[in-house]
Amino acid sequence: MIEVFKTNVQEVEQSIMIVGKLLEHFPNSAINFDLEDCDKILRINASAISNHKIIEVLNLHGFYCEVLL
Repeated sequence: MIEVFKTNVQEVEQSIMIVGKLLEHFPNSAINFDLEDCDKILRINASAISNHKIIEVLNLHGFYCEVLL
């Protein structure tokens, strides 16, 4: 299952930190950012994904996140 999110993460260092935090909750996932995209895309490929939890983790660290439809 792949989910795609729009974020406001700007810096590579921020994306590395967020990927690490998300991997704590979704350890067997492939997670990456496309910071060159205008929507600062976050992609998560996992067997089970909780959109609510992903948004919660980003919000907790001061970032905007929404499911990209």
